[in-house]
Parts: sequence; C-alpha cells; structure tokens
Amino acid sequence: MSRYDRYVLSQLLLFFGFSALILVSVFWINRAVVLFDRLIGDGQSALVFFEFTALILPNLIRMVLPMAAFAAAVWVTNRLNSESELTVMQATGSSPWRLARPALAFGLITALMMSILTHVLMPASIKQLAVREAEMARNVTARLLTEGDFLHPTAGVTFYIREIDPDGTLRDVFLSDRRDETRETTYTAAEAYLVRDGDRGNLIMVNGMAQRLDADTNSLSTTVFTDFSYDISALIKERDKGSRNIREIPTLELIRDRAGIAKTENYSEGQLAEELHLRFARALVCIAVALIGYSTLMLGSYSRFGVWRQVLAAFVLLILLEVMRGVVSEPVLKNPAMWPIIYLPTVTGLAVAALFMQVASRPVSALVPWRRTARRDRSGRGEPA
Repeated sequence: MSRYDRYVLSQLLLFFGFSALILVSVFWINRAVVLFDRLIGDGQSALVFFEFTALILPNLIRMVLPMAAFAAAVWVTNRLNSESELTVMQATGSSPWRLARPALAFGLITALMMSILTHVLMPASIKQLAVREAEMARNVTARLLTEGDFLHPTAGVTFYIREIDPDGTLRDVFLSDRRDETRETTYTAAEAYLVRDGDRGNLIMVNGMAQRLDADTNSLSTTVFTDFSYDISALIKERDKGSRNIREIPTLELIRDRAGIAKTENYSEGQLAEELHLRFARALVCIAVALIGYSTLMLGSYSRFGVWRQVLAAFVLLILLEVMRGVVSEPVLKNPAMWPIIYLPTVTGLAVAALFMQVASRPVSALVPWRRTARRDRSGRGEPA
C-alpha cells in the first residue's frame, strides 16, 4: 500500500475503534442494568456479574461492528473531502476506484474481525454462558428468591413470594402446580423456607393450605397444614434439559453434521442453514457497508451546505440493507436450498457501491450532456452562422 493508503486506513481504523467503543458501551450499559438487577438482586456476587457481562460482549460487538464500520467510512471520507485531500488526489489523476483501496482494505479487516466473532468467540461465549446459567439454575435460592414477581420455573408451575426477610424467611408464598392435566394443586402459606438436601431442594411451607381441583369429577378438596414439604428438584431437572442454543454450535459441526444436529437438537434444516450462512454473510456485509459509506460521499461536487444529502442517502441504504437481511431469512427457514439469498444484501451493497464509484469517476458533463449544450446555446456559441 502507498503512504496515502496507509494514512487513510489508519484514520479509518482509529475512528472505527472510537465509534465501536461508544456503541458497545451504550449497548453494554443497557444490558448491564438488567443483569445487575437480576444477578445482584438474586444474591450473586459482583464477580459473577462481571463474568456474565464479559460473556455477552461478543454478541454486543457483533451487533454494532457493521454500524461502526459504516460510521468510520462516512466520517473519514467526509473529513478527507472537506480538507481537500481527496480533491488533491483526484487532481493528480487518481480515480475513485483507486482511492477506494483503503476503504476496501478496511472492509476486509472488519470482515476478518466479524469472522472471528461469529465463528469462534460467539459460540464459545454462548456455550460458557449456558454452562454458568445451568450452574445458577441448580442453585434453588438464586432461582426462586425474587419477591413481588410471578415466576414460571417450568411449564405449568407458577411461584410467587410477596416479601423476603433478611434471615431468608419467605412471606406469603403462592405455588400453583398444573403439570397434571387431570389435577391442579395450589399451595398458599404464610411462611416458607428453602432447604437443600444434597442435590435435592425442598420448599418447607408453614401455616398454609393446599387446594386440589380434580378435573374429572370437578371437585375441590382443601387441606390445611401446619408445615408441608414440597420437592422442587423436579422443576430444576426439567429446566436443565433441553437442546443447545443454535448459536453455540461450532461452525465446523454445522458444516459436517447438519443432519445429525437436526435430529438430536430439535432444529430444522432451515434453521441450521440460516445460522451457518448468516455467520459468513455477517462478515461479508462489513465490506459492503464500508464501501457504501465511502462511495456515497464521493457523489456530487463541492457545496457550502455540506454533504448531508450524501450522508442521508448512505444512511438510508444501510437501513435498506438491514431490512433486506431480515427479509431473506424467512425463505431459508422454510426451504434450506434457498441459502444463496442470504448473501443477497451483501451482493446488493457491493453492486450499489460499484455503481456509485462508476458514477463518481465520470465528469458531470459526460453524465448529463444536455447541460453542456444548453450552456452553449445561452452564450450564443455553437449556433450555426
């Protein structure tokens, strides 16, 4: 690369790092507030909180990386244009295609970053996050000690606590068990305690009542108890069972054994095909958004009102690409053989960027010849004698 290319590339990477840091921080704070309320409120330590926030970072970076690449391309191109650096380079005979080399190199670098995220870091982080959540799920106290909320540990079970005392006493407990279709049981108690017995967890309810509704006979039986033990270990075991998150499945496994995964993990062929090709498409779209940000600002001539029209057009194109990315997924979910359309947004973005650079490389008089003719007519030149 020439010195100019290295200079522009360094500016692109510098602003890309800055914009990515800002965007990740905004998204991270939003997610961290929810995690803080969930983890710290459930009695977890600050170390667990920071571990969970670190594990969600790869997914957050994956979300903001294309936006950061687009913002960097637009900002750097606008600055080079406003400081006449692009004008000087074009005056030396450099075409927009030649000046696009730093933007292309920048797009390839961001695509490489996105590939590492989607193929390596994201599956590993989501897998570790699932492991840590399973460990927390085994901790009955952390799962059920949430006051003022109706919790659903598993399908057909509702649990509610009005208040939790500092010593761990649960006040005004409500437990509804509807897992048996023929019989519904509802427990209410003035107090309750969670007791661990090895791998088992028991809810000891004090001064309460059990109501059993028999659906076959439509009869209700009521039992008042002084203390009653309810085994909640089954709820935890049922919750722990399940297939892996599709995003934690390694890419090589998706390529080699998609049929086997579909059988064992309860995912359709369309879901697996979409996830596999989306991992590659997310990386390639970074090249498209970087070139769109550069090529759109190369359109038009100097204006004292700035380049807000070009920036707006680039932003609209970015939104259209994102909308297209959401639209193309649905056909693949229904028919895995249609996986090539996953790459349609990337191809469209590259085609638009190539069109814009082709337009920018031609003079205005060549694009609109009637303007030159009209100007000659008004000046009286070019008319026959």
